[in-house]
Amino acid sequence: MLGLKSLPALDPFLLGLVTAAALGSLIPCQGGWATLAQAATTLAIGVMFFMQGVRLSRQAILAGLAHWRLHLAILACTFVLYPVLGLTLRAVATPLLPASLWTGVIFLCLLPSTVQSSIAYVSIARGDVAAAVCAATASNLLGVLLTPVLAALVLGTHAGAAPLSEVGKIATHILAPFVVGHLLRPWLGDWAARHKPILTLSDRGSILLAVYTAFSAAALEGIWRQVTPVMLLTLLAVEALLLACVLTATTLLSRRIGFPTEDEIALVFCGSKKSLASGAPIASVIFPAATLGGVIIPLVLFHQMQLMVAAALARRYARRAPDQAQTVAEAVA
Repeated sequence: MLGLKSLPALDPFLLGLVTAAALGSLIPCQGGWATLAQAATTLAIGVMFFMQGVRLSRQAILAGLAHWRLHLAILACTFVLYPVLGLTLRAVATPLLPASLWTGVIFLCLLPSTVQSSIAYVSIARGDVAAAVCAATASNLLGVLLTPVLAALVLGTHAGAAPLSEVGKIATHILAPFVVGHLLRPWLGDWAARHKPILTLSDRGSILLAVYTAFSAAALEGIWRQVTPVMLLTLLAVEALLLACVLTATTLLSRRIGFPTEDEIALVFCGSKKSLASGAPIASVIFPAATLGGVIIPLVLFHQMQLMVAAALARRYARRAPDQAQTVAEAVA
């Protein structure tokens, strides 16, 4: 029986996501307000990636390079296994969902792993937290580069733009702020560490703003007249199958390689999670407003699902894993 603390359903951020989606659907911004909201979203995304660059620790990456087999396995699951499974599901079950939702499913398959929740659940499960820190950080760093490129290659015809036309937006909205922030880390790193709660609030605010503008555009395009309750239930079933396949594959791969339980935990959690924190801003940059809502819906639903499944799985691992060092999730979140 799981304790209440293992269930993240009442997390304020998740409630905020639901609220932002509801407001965007019921009270969409239009006209001049829509232009202002889009400009604010673009600015917030730039600030978020700038601060991610400031907070990125080179030492965390360098310290974990010795676990190269584990890191390669996590990256392969994140950027190869997930896309292959997503494309396979779309190929065999295309009639079940409209093209806009399939685009969202494939897009979430191209995203990097989460950082905060991956590390937190690895810690709860008593896995290799140091390796999780390195792997999740590396995944997010590579995701800034790989996700837009993979989306352009795999979803170019669905995103409404040719791949090369998105290079400038990716460079100016995502990559440039990230690089500048990291170059300024020697001067801003201590300040960022001292103001972590404020920066976390800022990061989450940018995601909520991106979700609101996405659902506003979707509502104005009439997406809720196109996406029925049956489609949403079907989407949940498709995503549940996708997550189950990845969790099974990461577990079997770990045992095939011969990883100890601590490394298996890191692979299962870091290799199976997808980042809403990176996904919503990247989607806002590379997808036109008319299709953005259909892309965000699968991502928001999957985000909630993976947290609830991970909570149960982490408790299961914790019961069978030996007692180790105390949780350090708060220190690295």
